[in-house]
Amino acid sequence: MSYVGETLSNLLHQTAFFSLTWGNYVMILVAFVFLFLAIKKGFEPLLLVPIAFGMLLVNIYPDIIASPEETSNGVGGLLYYFYSLDEWSILPSLIFMGVGAMTDFGPLIANPISFLLGAAAQFGIFGAYFMAILLGFNDKAAAAVSIIGGADGPTSIFLAGKLGQTGLMGPIAVAAYSYMALVPIIQPPIMKLFTTKEERAIKMQNLRPVSKLEKILFPIVVTAVVCIILPTTAPLVGMLMLGNLFRESGVVRQLSETASNAMMYIVVILLGTSVGATTSAEAFLNITTLKIVALGLIAFMFGTAAGVLFGKALCKITGGKINPLIGSAGVSAVPMAARVSQKVGAEEDPTNFLLMHAMGPNVAGVIGTAVAAGVFMAIFGI
Repeated sequence: MSYVGETLSNLLHQTAFFSLTWGNYVMILVAFVFLFLAIKKGFEPLLLVPIAFGMLLVNIYPDIIASPEETSNGVGGLLYYFYSLDEWSILPSLIFMGVGAMTDFGPLIANPISFLLGAAAQFGIFGAYFMAILLGFNDKAAAAVSIIGGADGPTSIFLAGKLGQTGLMGPIAVAAYSYMALVPIIQPPIMKLFTTKEERAIKMQNLRPVSKLEKILFPIVVTAVVCIILPTTAPLVGMLMLGNLFRESGVVRQLSETASNAMMYIVVILLGTSVGATTSAEAFLNITTLKIVALGLIAFMFGTAAGVLFGKALCKITGGKINPLIGSAGVSAVPMAARVSQKVGAEEDPTNFLLMHAMGPNVAGVIGTAVAAGVFMAIFGI
């Protein structure tokens, strides 16, 4: 009987109930909230479902992301190896390739002024950088945190790794992806605050047709120009444009389909679960994380507002030909931010079609956030 009792006692003590802290329960609750938002509300489920599940797993079984040095058998946890691909900048770069293969740059080519709107939306990044300095972050940590304002998870992970801020990578990535998913909630009030009913109802002229030659030359020219000026952006900008060249060249259909489908979804699973697994209670429930989350939100709000305000300025300059709402799409959340521009405009006039116009600033924002990351790396001599 003593053997049976001891065996049952060992089994009981191997359950998670004896090791979970109040913080673990809090993070498990947060994971449930994320799953609810993803499944019930449809907020970027491709991102939130794996992130939330990784969050759930690590707070029940922390060793799932333990390094080999932390385990008794010298073999790391499953998600440790997934996370290593984040730290090595492999997964963020592959995500960019997939985004490029999925994205039509035609609206940006047809309306080059979209580059300015995409650049204006990066204001939040540099504004948050100085705020982070004031809150006590060192210069590299401030840069890694501020890039959240671009609502670009892969770039946030990429820059944190390059600047040696792997300790902050988890909170930064979760904040960036969370704000990407919450674009439909965060952006509309800001857009309506800075625009009038008449401005939101402005109809824009149809974009000119873009030739196949232009679409083929665009990724080649952008890669050459941007990467010559900021060589450190090559892993992101280069993979983004390579994916787009797969799409537009018309001669590598298999590569385009693989990059935009099978490879993209595999990478999202690996990246999402590993990012979620960085949110253990010990790592996530602290003042530094709260500062990161708050700064990321402020940066994202500032970026949205800057894009809309610059859109208003262009509206005045062009005599009312540009709807300021498309400026909010200058953040990198493709294509969610463009859809939000369309939705808010359609609320004023159901016949108003802004989606393709908003896609120009949206894809410009992807390039702009990568360039902002390159600027920070250049400043710090990375």
